[in-house]
Amino acid sequence: MAILADRHKSAILLAMHRRVLLALTLPLLCLNAMAQAPDPAAILEGARLSASLTKLEKGLTGSIRKGNLKTPVTLFLMGREIQFQFFENPNTPRIFHMRMGDSSYNLFEIIDGKTRDLSASQLVTPIASTDLTYEDLSLRFFYWPNPKLEGSEDVGGQPCYKIRIDKPHNTTGRYEVVYVWVHEKFGAFMKIRGHDSKGGLLKEFQVEDIMQVADRVWTLRKMQVASHDPQSGRRISITDVTFDSPNQVKPRGLR
Repeated sequence: MAILADRHKSAILLAMHRRVLLALTLPLLCLNAMAQAPDPAAILEGARLSASLTKLEKGLTGSIRKGNLKTPVTLFLMGREIQFQFFENPNTPRIFHMRMGDSSYNLFEIIDGKTRDLSASQLVTPIASTDLTYEDLSLRFFYWPNPKLEGSEDVGGQPCYKIRIDKPHNTTGRYEVVYVWVHEKFGAFMKIRGHDSKGGLLKEFQVEDIMQVADRVWTLRKMQVASHDPQSGRRISITDVTFDSPNQVKPRGLR
């Protein structure tokens, strides 16, 4: 009986030691996991730079196509400012400039060297009758604050970080919540989904091919943009976005 009692006492002491050890170790494990967790803001910044390609001297040229209609487009990025242009008329480009502040996202059209504000309704107007709007082409939601990392998911067999971005209060635009999938290795975004206030899917951007434009800088080569009915989720129409491989790669001072 004494031997059984001693064994019972030892088992109790061992269990207590294990609980104490677990209580001491668990906070350290949690802190270590938090320290190693990727920063979603840094991930988005890398994806934004990759998407906008402003390490190129002459910007990124390409086209947007819906059906038989093809429209040339060029993108530039200068720190917190984006400029893009497209040609509905071959001789007269339309030029837009976006300036990003800490709490504002101002988009202007440049006409005869002067800037004109783009209204909230113009911001969500389709470009050249495609599925892309000015809001889409500027990727302004990449600048929304407080992104949240929701884990990792595969996109087309590629490992990606999944990031949620909520639209700031009093900000214009169609999307209330945007999800962005960013390639874990290359840093380029692979998929974007924009939702309305009820969670309905409005639009999906699916990258089909990427290209390297500088040392450790990758961006999209081809992307499909699909508009959806937010109530049924049914796909309504599709636009293809294609960018050309750059002839020159020159740093612009953005790092």
